[in-house]
Amino acid sequence: MSSVAVLTQESFAEHRSGLVPQQIKVATLNSEEESDPPTYKDAFPPLPEKAACLESAQEPAGAWSNKIRPIKASVITQVFHVPLEERKYKDMNQFGEGEQAKICLEIMQRTGAHLELSLAKDQGLSIMVSGKLDAVMKARKDIVARLQTQASATVPIPKEHHRFVIGKNGEKLQDLELKTATKIQIPRPDDPSNQIKITGTKEGIEKARHEVLLISAEQDKRAVERLEVEKAFHPFIAGPYNRLVGEIMQETGTRINIPPPSVNRTEIVFTGEKEQLAQAVARIKKIYEEKKKKTTTIAVEVKKSQHKYVIGPKGNSLQEILERTGVSVEIPPSDSISETVILRGEPEKLGQALTEVYAKANSFTVSSVSAPSWLHRFIIGKKGQNLAKITQQMPKVHIEFTEGEDKITLEGPTEDVNVAQEQIEGMVKDLINRMDYVEINIDHKFHRHLIGKSGANINRIKDQYKVSVRIPPDSEKSNLIRIEGDPQGVQQAKRELLELASRMENERTKDLIIEQRFHRTIIGQKGERIREIRDKFPEVIINFPDPAQKSEIVQLRGPKNEVEKCTKYMQKMVADLVENSYSISVPIFKQFHKNIIGKGGANIKKIREESNTKIDLPAENSNSETIVITGKRANCEAARSRILSIQKDLANIAEVEVSIPAKLHNSLIGTKGRLIRSIMEECGGVHIHFPVEGSGSDTVVIRGPSSDVEKAKKQLLHLAEEKDNVVEDYMLVDPRHHRHFVIRRGQVLREIAEEYGGVMVSFPRSGTQSDKVTLKGAKDCVEAAKKRIQEIIEDLEAQVTVECAIPQKFHRSVMGPKGSRIQQITRDYNVQIKFPDREENPVHSVEPSIQENGDEAGEGREAKETDPGSPRRCDIIVISGRKEKCEAAKEALEALVPVTIEVEVPFDLHRYIIGQKGSGIRKMMDEFEVNIHVPAPELQSHTIAITGLAANLDRAKAGLLDRVKELQAEQEDRALRSFKLSVTVDPKYHPKIIGRKGAVITQIRLEHDVNIQFPDKDDGNQPQDQITITGYEKNTEAARDAILKIVGELEQMVSEDVPLDHRVHARIIGARGKAIRKIMDEFKVDIRFPQSGAPDPNCVTVTGLPENVEEAIDHILNLEEEYLADVVDSEALQVYMKPPAHEESKAPSKGFVVRDAPWTSNSSEKAPDMSSSEEFPSFGAQVAPKTLPWGPKR
Repeated sequence: MSSVAVLTQESFAEHRSGLVPQQIKVATLNSEEESDPPTYKDAFPPLPEKAACLESAQEPAGAWSNKIRPIKASVITQVFHVPLEERKYKDMNQFGEGEQAKICLEIMQRTGAHLELSLAKDQGLSIMVSGKLDAVMKARKDIVARLQTQASATVPIPKEHHRFVIGKNGEKLQDLELKTATKIQIPRPDDPSNQIKITGTKEGIEKARHEVLLISAEQDKRAVERLEVEKAFHPFIAGPYNRLVGEIMQETGTRINIPPPSVNRTEIVFTGEKEQLAQAVARIKKIYEEKKKKTTTIAVEVKKSQHKYVIGPKGNSLQEILERTGVSVEIPPSDSISETVILRGEPEKLGQALTEVYAKANSFTVSSVSAPSWLHRFIIGKKGQNLAKITQQMPKVHIEFTEGEDKITLEGPTEDVNVAQEQIEGMVKDLINRMDYVEINIDHKFHRHLIGKSGANINRIKDQYKVSVRIPPDSEKSNLIRIEGDPQGVQQAKRELLELASRMENERTKDLIIEQRFHRTIIGQKGERIREIRDKFPEVIINFPDPAQKSEIVQLRGPKNEVEKCTKYMQKMVADLVENSYSISVPIFKQFHKNIIGKGGANIKKIREESNTKIDLPAENSNSETIVITGKRANCEAARSRILSIQKDLANIAEVEVSIPAKLHNSLIGTKGRLIRSIMEECGGVHIHFPVEGSGSDTVVIRGPSSDVEKAKKQLLHLAEEKDNVVEDYMLVDPRHHRHFVIRRGQVLREIAEEYGGVMVSFPRSGTQSDKVTLKGAKDCVEAAKKRIQEIIEDLEAQVTVECAIPQKFHRSVMGPKGSRIQQITRDYNVQIKFPDREENPVHSVEPSIQENGDEAGEGREAKETDPGSPRRCDIIVISGRKEKCEAAKEALEALVPVTIEVEVPFDLHRYIIGQKGSGIRKMMDEFEVNIHVPAPELQSHTIAITGLAANLDRAKAGLLDRVKELQAEQEDRALRSFKLSVTVDPKYHPKIIGRKGAVITQIRLEHDVNIQFPDKDDGNQPQDQITITGYEKNTEAARDAILKIVGELEQMVSEDVPLDHRVHARIIGARGKAIRKIMDEFKVDIRFPQSGAPDPNCVTVTGLPENVEEAIDHILNLEEEYLADVVDSEALQVYMKPPAHEESKAPSKGFVVRDAPWTSNSSEKAPDMSSSEEFPSFGAQVAPKTLPWGPKR
């Protein structure tokens, strides 16, 4: 009996509506007729297959037209479910809000897929994802990772199979992760573990685990085997051109690797599935055993030079012999001197193979043609043209030219070699008849002059005489030049080159000294001026040095007379440049610069043209007042006078000349002009002009406003008078004291100069035994300086050395930061302090060290025994100076030695004193400038050591004890804050006490400064009605009262069930529950609606205080009455939209019935996968209606 499936007429109408009437076969089912229903294939003909043949194209494929082409959907839709127990975000107050919605938006933005979420009756999550295939797969992976709780599992597979799971460039692993929406972690190659970790959903883990095990199982079927086969038999196994091994590989599906002849290995490697691999190995073994029994060998001698002909190009000749005769030919390696060739094969075929070996060996010949090496280039021709003609006719002939040898070697088939030899001999004969060469000796230093600039000379000779000239490179230092070509041309080129060389030998070279600053001017822009000079003296070569060399030598080379003329011309040019490069600076007050420039630059232009000078003014935004004039000296002076006259006319500028001896000018100007600049600035910016150094003039010009000029004049004359009062004196100082004055870059002398009015003190040069010291300066200053030097000498002579023993470990502390403390003592007591070198390996242990050298150890012990109390050398600090000063400095040093005191601090406070990452103790150490040592925790010690200067220790101790008091106070406070109080509250009230999103409990915590802990629901051992409050006792009691007050209010509350028509529930709840929340807030009640599938869908529960509950019930009943009227009106309207009554009166339809449907149990066909985009392709992106939590919007 056939199974049937029933479809309603409405659902089938969609299938019928798009079909042509002739293509529809319908079996109408009436209650009266009992005929068999149509089959599923008759009612729903299948689409044609892709590879439909041409014959079937004439007939309809089923009842569908074969013209319909399958459409590949670009947008697909997939739906998958997340069960309640696997949902990551379960406890949400309202669906569609919170973290879950944010995550979905992020996934949509990142992947470009469209997501729609809906909540099933079982509180599971249904997610519909639409988009392109790769976007959907990525979105699915993200959803699983972020919305579904993750589990993990490990799969052990052999380590060697891991690489197959990863795939090429990790592609297989990525594809597997995307397909199963899991994260697969494979251990690194250096990790011995074979466990693969899979993280994801339970379903995804199962899929991934299955796939990984499948890959491993496939690899288990494969095997690797190695077979030892003598090297000599490899050619028989491979067969001619590797055909035999190729056939075996193709037939068995096994990969066979035979080492190449060049590799000295005997094993053949087989890779493949076990059964097929065994077949391949058996076949190879059979061939090997057979050849081993049947074959024999013969050895023949073949010239080494002919071996390559037997081998042939890429070993083709050997393969050819093997194919024709079945004989393997073994040739000795190219680096071996052996000429023995071994033939291996069946005895009856060895003769034929031997004939072929000799035929191959003698098929090629080597011949040589005598040809002078200088002709080789001409035989080859330009770009190898001549040789190409021969090689094109006889491609198998190899022609070799050896440099320096007078022969050409030909190699190839005998007939072709003979023809090529005749052609080359003819070419050689022809070239010898019409070509000649000559070699001439010319000093290599002239070669570059013969070549000329960019090869101009030599190229002209080559083109003119049709010859080839070979000049050796400079690196060879060879004098030999070779000329080749037409005999007449060779002689003419030789004559011209020798003439050029003799002319060069008669040339002279002259070095001209020209300041480098003029080189660019002489060369001119783009080399214009030097080109003019070269055109004027064409036979003279002018070479300028590289600018980077900073050289002033310009080299001239050419005939003697021409070089002399060129030298004079260039010297005159340089003299003009020097004359025109005279420069003077004119200080002009800034406010007059615009008047000197004139309107549109008229004034400055006129002065430039009339004086023939270059005048540069400072930039407008510059502070400089100096105008620079450049040109001939007389012209510069004239231009300067004109500019100064403009300034004088414009302002009340006075000019005074003061006579001051020229010898004082430098001292008045001061270092870098400091003295004179200070006078100019002090006197309102006057300009003081000294004559040029070396002119001998005593006249100094002061220019500026009258009053300022007079002031500057007085200061200048006063300073000159002081400088003129300078005396020079000397004193005798023992040379042994000289070093004290000049060390540290003459610091002592600098101090004397600063203290005594700039007195210059000059000590004799080091190395001379002179004791004369010169002093120069004002008379009284010189006397004072002499007195001070004498005092220093007395100090040096009265100097003593005092030793101060301070243990080396304290030296750094005594020195202070960057040696500041020692520097201070040195300055205060005027002494020198020298610290000893640090001891590399100080012996801290009191135990005697064991030494292998008995004598040394004995000596050391004896020394220690003789003077056990003496200080070590590395502890002694040496102080040098006057005796009383040294003693005072020693006391100061000893005062700097750190002292250690111990402070009792309870052990449990140590970690708080140290602070986070040592911040607390570091702060105290910096503040009190001491070192604080806290004992290690394992010692459980209560003593903290403080080390530092005695002056700082008391402050540090007081600070540490203050900190201890603070910490103890904090401990006491912490103990008070840890008071715990338990309150017994029925668990049903806990959510109300917590409040929405913890609002109520947070308020209590903040208000009373306490911590409130609710019992863990999952912990069965913990009492579920106990709430724990932690804090100050007073605060915990207040918080308890607040909680009990809430409980009291909750206990007064009542719950009432109200029958409310389920049709109005959605209206009362409102969009996203806004309306119901408003009612609950207004009446301070809680309203619960029945779940879908509840026994009484109309029962609504209202909870709250009795009076509030009554008011809320009245309000929602009023709303029900109002909304119900709208519902009744809506249903009445639907009556008019129902189909005619006569259709309803008919007997109920059985629907459309088909037989042998794919979803029936006894159907031979597999039911279509409705989630597959290939079996049910979508036509474009379908816009799905947005699902709201409270039903569709009205």
